[in-house]
Amino acid sequence: MNKVDNTPKSKVATRRKFLGGAAVAGVATIAMPQVSRAQTVTLKMQSGFGATDILSDYGRDYVAKVNELGGGRLKIDFLNSGAVVKPFSVMDATSTGVLDGNYSVPAYWYGKHRAASLFGTGPVYGTNADQYMGWFYYGGGDALYRELTQDVLKLNVVGFFAFAMPTQPLGWFKNPVAGPESFKGLKYRTVGLASNVMQALGASVAQLPGPEILPAMEKGVIDAFEFNNPTSDSRFGAQDVAKYYYLGSYHQASEAIEVVFNKSKFDGLAKEQQQILRLAAMASTADNGWKAWDLYSKDLETLQTKHGVNVKRTPESIFKAQLAAWDKVIADISADSAQGPMIKKILESQKAWGKRVGFYAINNEADFKSAYEHYFGPMKV
Repeated sequence: MNKVDNTPKSKVATRRKFLGGAAVAGVATIAMPQVSRAQTVTLKMQSGFGATDILSDYGRDYVAKVNELGGGRLKIDFLNSGAVVKPFSVMDATSTGVLDGNYSVPAYWYGKHRAASLFGTGPVYGTNADQYMGWFYYGGGDALYRELTQDVLKLNVVGFFAFAMPTQPLGWFKNPVAGPESFKGLKYRTVGLASNVMQALGASVAQLPGPEILPAMEKGVIDAFEFNNPTSDSRFGAQDVAKYYYLGSYHQASEAIEVVFNKSKFDGLAKEQQQILRLAAMASTADNGWKAWDLYSKDLETLQTKHGVNVKRTPESIFKAQLAAWDKVIADISADSAQGPMIKKILESQKAWGKRVGFYAINNEADFKSAYEHYFGPMKV
């Protein structure tokens, strides 16, 4: 049964006039860049870290942001390390399309080109990890990353950086570390160019992914190791195989997570979906950074109070020896006829950024140590 419209004609005319105007406005709106009507896309992304590692938690945080912002039309399935390929193989798997993406670090594929390690495990030019992220997004780092991955290595990938890791500890040792001489003949785990630095100090270096560290320590394959932070380290049981934990180092002072996608898959996404993947990485940098300060400090306390770990500050002599080692490593890798040109290009960009940003940051920083000791007394470390 049809309803009778008793609306006065004057009001009907007014409403029609309004709706007509709205229709015109709607046409104008549609003429602007259109919202995609893309079908649902689900991407397979594998972590380069252990399932219980806080770094994988950060990956799940990133995925949660993407899935929420995707509005049901863009989803990521986050796979644990080793679900499809081994941790050091995620970049190749992403490039070939075996994986749609990976959540890892460039040091895991630096065997392809040593310049990869400069994106996180390179020399320190006076800036910290957060300032390093500024270089990537505003100092030309992203363009150099694209040049290395796509033009030089011909990888079919596109990547963003997410989460600037606080300076990574020198690591875990069975015995106290007196100075650089303690590394002579020491079997030590690290990755990327940090391996060259520690070798220059006299260590015998084994490059192992996170899940393989503890078994190697238990079997005597390595004597000491570094991984990343108090939370990651304590979760896989570092405190059960060593009791001396040294904070501070130049071997990995400004590493960042990379979020990498197969380029063909990425290029096939709607523009707003591409932006979601990129902006979620930037949002994760801040969110995970705040979370890290909370978790790392709590877990460091627990290592000391519950597990009897001796937390120490790395001796100044080791910092100085590491800088000298970096000078040697930089000279060696820059002289390489094949890889040297790209390495020099990246280092020059990072050095220029460090000189400018480091000058401002270091001179502008408050003396936080003095403020801390004013309220809490001298640091006992």
